[in-house]
Amino acid sequence: MSSPLVVSSTLEAAIALNRNAQFEEAYAFPRRLLPTTMKDDTKIPLVIVACGSFSPITYLHLRMFEMAKDHFQERNEYELLAGYFSPVSDAYMKDGLAPAKHRVKMCQLAVDSTSNWLMVDSWESRQDSYQRTAIVLDHFDQELNHHGGILTSDGSRKPIRIMLLAGGDLIASFGHPSVWTSEDLHHIVGHFGCVIVERTGTDVYGFLLSHDILYQHRMNVIVIKQLIHNDISSTKIRLFVKRGMSIKYLLPDPLINYIQQHRLYLPSSRS
Repeated sequence: MSSPLVVSSTLEAAIALNRNAQFEEAYAFPRRLLPTTMKDDTKIPLVIVACGSFSPITYLHLRMFEMAKDHFQERNEYELLAGYFSPVSDAYMKDGLAPAKHRVKMCQLAVDSTSNWLMVDSWESRQDSYQRTAIVLDHFDQELNHHGGILTSDGSRKPIRIMLLAGGDLIASFGHPSVWTSEDLHHIVGHFGCVIVERTGTDVYGFLLSHDILYQHRMNVIVIKQLIHNDISSTKIRLFVKRGMSIKYLLPDPLINYIQQHRLYLPSSRS
């Protein structure tokens, strides 16, 4: 099942894991909430993955998974098994990016306090170099399908489909060749598929129509409309913290406590 894209980075990733000293625990792929057997063998087993900075994770990030869950529960094609957050590594070097160990911990606090089906995978965060989204999805494919996928009721195994969960702002960036190569877009959208949650001010359908690669693979793109608009952003959270303003009810309380405890997002802070 795994694409050749993952092979080229396997040795480098293994070395990077040994070099990365941020994390106290050794890496292990999280499977605690992943079912071992399908409930309905007639459906396609599905895992959705969100890649991003998550600096910090917000209720909007969590809501995106719940909106996707509602979408798939209303349809009979897929059996949604689990969802994963995959925070980017520090090598991304984005403004406002807290150290990976903090971002992973905040994501973990968020899912532990709010969800019984979401998990956090730290593989991408542990890498010494930036990992393209296509490689990250290959990593999930390797972890979930190298033994053939999930068990069915008759004892056979069924490969798990993996799809990227993203906001409409991310899909708009697909139009920038300096950010996404054509090869990666074909791999992400054509091989895996995307679940896109529309955000305020984004015209996802219009962009699908205008983008050649996305239009070619349009049957692999699922668009979900926000019925209650939510524009909470990590950027605004960081600004609120910097200005000494309250972030109560914008994030789960355990995250707020963690941000305060570690003095994250304060002026000149990068602990």
